[in-house]
Amino acid sequence: MATRDEIDTWIARCALGDRAAFQNLYDHTSAKLFGVTLRVLKDRSEAEDALQEIYVKVWKGAKRYATGGASPMTWLITIARNHAIDRLRARKSTEGDDALAFMPDKGPGPEAQAVAASEAQRVEACFDTLEPDRANAVRRAYLDGDSYADLARHFDVPLNTMRTWLRRSLIKLRECLEG
Repeated sequence: MATRDEIDTWIARCALGDRAAFQNLYDHTSAKLFGVTLRVLKDRSEAEDALQEIYVKVWKGAKRYATGGASPMTWLITIARNHAIDRLRARKSTEGDDALAFMPDKGPGPEAQAVAASEAQRVEACFDTLEPDRANAVRRAYLDGDSYADLARHFDVPLNTMRTWLRRSLIKLRECLEG
């Protein structure tokens, strides 16, 4: 299997129209993507057809791939999986009135997933700059919905101290994310 950096480079070169890079990308990733499509479609012939269509999407969509986020294999596998599911839905819609076949996938696409993963990594890295109890207090306050009073009791500090912790921690997170 090729390294993440090699695959990143091949995708970037595909965006520039480099056919040799596309060949390398195909040679090193097609077996994995074929396995993904075969698992979803459960039909070897259809999976082979889908694989060709997937690589057309990769070739055309390489310009939208952003390095630094999710791994390039995650991006490729997401494209393959979504394409295979779309084919499965199309197959089911011709076989009968399956309500799921007509429901669009409302989840984020591969590009949005890659961006979200990159942003999540940045936020986690900034949380790591906080003291553990401060980071825990921020998570509990803004992700779990704990009140200032609940947090003050949990961390055994005065209420105003908790407010100060949270305010200073948010300022430090904002500076980290902007910097």
